[in-house]
Amino acid sequence: MSESPGPPAPADALRFAFGTLTVLPVRLTRWDRETARGGMLCAPLAGLVVGLAAAALGGTLLLLGGGPLLAATATAAVPAALTRGLHLDGLADTADGLGSGKPAEDALRIMKQSDIGPFGVITLLFTLLAQVAALYELYGEGWAHGAVAAAVAGVTARCALTLASRTGVPAARPEGLGAAVAGTVPVRSALLCAALVTALCAAAAGALGPYGSGPYDALHAGLAALLGLGTGELLLRHCRRRFGGVTGDVFGALAESAGLAATVVLALG
Repeated sequence: MSESPGPPAPADALRFAFGTLTVLPVRLTRWDRETARGGMLCAPLAGLVVGLAAAALGGTLLLLGGGPLLAATATAAVPAALTRGLHLDGLADTADGLGSGKPAEDALRIMKQSDIGPFGVITLLFTLLAQVAALYELYGEGWAHGAVAAAVAGVTARCALTLASRTGVPAARPEGLGAAVAGTVPVRSALLCAALVTALCAAAAGALGPYGSGPYDALHAGLAALLGLGTGELLLRHCRRRFGGVTGDVFGALAESAGLAATVVLALG
């Protein structure tokens, strides 16, 4: 990644976030460290758009009489489609690397292979089953419950990437998205972004009803976001120990793990 020719415009940061984290037709205008910093700080916005798109499809199907299972399946499918399955692929590759039990260099080589091993298949299977099961329970409570869960999960998943891009987290390889964004976000900015995401998730859920009225009170949603980010942090620490840093695959695994954890917490109520 080249050095920055000057401070990037906010639009450059947004293009970086949407251009690297979604398949939306966004043209990248800059590819440098400063733009990567702004882009990763904007990552939760990309997650919000993905989450709202998932919520829109799931909620529409439910209101049309499709039932909570169909709504849940559609909601889980939209993020996969809007990322071309890259985050799920990263989750599978990371599971194969971690499950191999091999030294970092060998594990990273396994992760770069195009095929998916048994650990990756099992991880994908249970991750998608858990997503659909949790969303099914939430849509069973009403369209708004499932819709808010989709939005909270989308934002939390991408905020986990912001935290993983903070200063002090190295890249495991000298190339790829992990190397491009690793260490670009100041720690204080990453923590502020996480706090803002948590507060906004709580506010969005609290707007649906009075405090304590059900699974979507502000405390519950805020806790879901925090535990989702905490899950991402635990996986990040493990990957740093095993691989020596982050890769694009690790970023995908962090997003999927954080989003799933937030959804499951929302379903527990």
